[in-house]
Parts: sequence; C-alpha cells; structure tokens
Amino acid sequence: MENSNGNVLKFSVKQGEPTLVPPAEETEKGLYFLSNLDQNIAVIVRTIYYFRSDEKGNEKAGEVIRNALKRVLVYYYPLAGRLTISSEGKLIVDCTGEGAVFVEAEANCTMKEIGDITKPHPETLGKLVYDIPGAKNILEMPILVAQVTTFKCGGFVLGLCMNHCMFDGIGAMEFVNSWGETARGLPLSVPPFLDRSTLKARNPPEIEYLHQEFAELEDKSCTADIHSEEMLYKSFCFDPEKLDQLKMKAMENGVLDRCTTFEALSAFVWKARTKALKFLPDQETKLLFAVDGRHKFKPPLPKGYFGNGFVLTNSMCRAGELLEKPLSFAVGQVKDAIKMITDGYMRSAIDYFEVTRVRPSLASTLLITTWSRLSFHTTDFGWGEPVLSGPVALPEKEVILFLSHGKERKSINVLLGLPTSAMKIFEQLVQI
Repeated sequence: MENSNGNVLKFSVKQGEPTLVPPAEETEKGLYFLSNLDQNIAVIVRTIYYFRSDEKGNEKAGEVIRNALKRVLVYYYPLAGRLTISSEGKLIVDCTGEGAVFVEAEANCTMKEIGDITKPHPETLGKLVYDIPGAKNILEMPILVAQVTTFKCGGFVLGLCMNHCMFDGIGAMEFVNSWGETARGLPLSVPPFLDRSTLKARNPPEIEYLHQEFAELEDKSCTADIHSEEMLYKSFCFDPEKLDQLKMKAMENGVLDRCTTFEALSAFVWKARTKALKFLPDQETKLLFAVDGRHKFKPPLPKGYFGNGFVLTNSMCRAGELLEKPLSFAVGQVKDAIKMITDGYMRSAIDYFEVTRVRPSLASTLLITTWSRLSFHTTDFGWGEPVLSGPVALPEKEVILFLSHGKERKSINVLLGLPTSAMKIFEQLVQI
C-alpha cells in the first residue's frame, strides 16, 4: 500500500498469543439451527474499524473490548460455539461456549503511515485481522475472531473475522453496535432474536419459481484467459453529482419514470464490467445481488433477527443486448430482479436449496453487495465513532462492493478487482 508520499510502506504488527473469550455467564448448550439462507454464504468476512480519541489513549483498548465481548456473548452465545455438520449434512452450530478468539497486537507505526484503509488491500490490512494458522476450512475456524491493534498515534484498530453464515450485514452491524453499547455500560438497544426456525424449509418443499441465481452459465468468451493476468483492486468514488448524472442518463429516453441510486449504479457497473471483460455478444451474463427480505417475509422477520435475512435475486441477459441497448434497459433488468423478491419467491429459494443443495454459480456473473446502507460508522466502544471502517478484501473476483463514503455518506465507493487489461478499460468507462 502506498502512503501519502507514494512510498510503499512495510509496516509490521506484533501479535500477542491468541486467547479464548467465553461468555461471562453460563449459556445454553446444544445444537443451534442455521437456515438455508445461512448455508449458502459460509464465507469469512474480514472487516476493520479504526478508532482514535484525543481525550482517551489506546492503553486500555484491548482490555475494554475484551471484557465487553465476554458480556455481549451472553446474549449472542452461538458466536461462542463452533461450526459442525448436522445429521442432514448441513452447517449447524454446536453451542459449546468455548468462546471467541481474541488477540492483542501492536503496530510499529502511526495509522496515517498506512494510507487509505477504505480500499481493500489484503497484504497490508490482513495484518490487522488474525487468521487461525493451519485452518484448512471453516469447520476448523472459530465463528468470531477479534484482534485489537494499537498504533503509535494513540489510535487502535479492531479487526474482525466473522463467518457470514451467522449473520448478514444488518445482523453483523447490530452485533458490533451491541458490543460497543456493552463496552459503554449501556443496555442493548436491539437485543438479538435468536430463533431461526421461521425460515425452515417447508415440508414437503415447494419450488414454485425458476431459480436462475443457481444457473451455471457457459463461458463462451473464454474469460479464463484474461483471468490468468494479475488482478488489480481499485475503488472508484461516485459523488452525489455523478450519481445524479447516472440517474438522468437512465431516464433520458423516457422509458423509466423513476430510478434509484442503487438501480442506476448497478446497471452502469454491470455494463462497464461486461464491456471491460470483452464478453462476446451471445455470452449469457448474470447479475446477482442481495435484497433485504426482513420486511418482505410474511410475517416480517422480528426486529434484531440474528441471521441472514437477505435473499439473492438475479437478472440474466446476453452481453450483446446489455451493451447495445441504452442504460434504461439494464436499469429495467435490475428493477425486475428487485420486484421478484416476495415471500413466495424467498420460501421457494429456501426449499430449492433443501432439495438440491446447490450453491449460486458465479460463472459469467457479477455479484454486487451493498454496504452503503449499513451504519457501521455508528459503532462506539467509548472512543467515539470509527474514523474509518471497511473490508480487508473482496471475497471473490466476481464480487463488487458498494460502500457509503464521505462525511455525509452521500457518495458511494465502488470497490472491485479486475484483470489488469480489463481494469484499464473499466477505468475509462467510469470517467463520466
């Protein structure tokens, strides 16, 4: 990572011995059910939060955060358990109460010297989260791993590794905010609702929709060749003015009467990435993104639902059609994908997984994940809100991340990785 002088900084982090942090009180033992929406995305998500307060140094940071973790795990006790495989061959949590893994570490520099941590940079930012040595798969990893790294400037970074099967972005945000409230001696404003059985598959399962999110697309464009190049990771900032321009562009031909920021930006990025990867005109391309189903289920999921309440929706079309037609066409595709998410569709998706056990396929696919509505920036452990927060890396090469940016959070940072030659084209296409 380059610092402000353009020099690549080699910074080192000295990690202490990892310790286990069990819940502060005895908690329920036994097996804890994970729904089919949880099964599909058992990936490790690594995030970092940087805190700094002029009044308060970082000497007590590790101790405060560790003690609060013990107390908050009483409410979120499945996080202190371990993942295992159920008799049905699915992921389930064994609530052993073993605890989360906690590490204290020390960096040899100030935070400023690292540069912009809002851009994913696995080699640099990876030092701020703790990876279990030798773990070959998620069953060998704890569900929650926390590292507190103190910096010479008096600031510190909380680095988290959390398994996505335990919660989606909203659930993770509610947990981290609860942890912060606990550290400040406050009651939880959103206690977790732990029972996931409302999202059990129906018996017998009823698959009523065509679930193309799972479709395996043929790679006619031989993108394996381009993917043998080095991957570049970049972030592009779309300020309110640029976002308004995109919305105007989407509506200029009068086909659409309204268009949201998400719809315009997703459609634009889908087109630009398809062009950058030089898909052949008859190549089928798929857009996947998650829609929050919490309020779309009937009845809606309870407040504080601790689990994945997001459902993947999709749009498919030929690359030629996507690129030749105006932006309004791509926006229309996104709108239709959002409309598809109803209680019936989501229950059908849950049942589809029950019967087939397949994972969504990412061949010739773009998966957009939106963090721009998540208020991670409100987390407070007693040092005020984080100065910066963000992901350490993108989980897959097909994933693009939307993050809110700036003081007002009106801008959106688009983070993505592309092969070097494709990134050059993409950079030109986003100069609007």
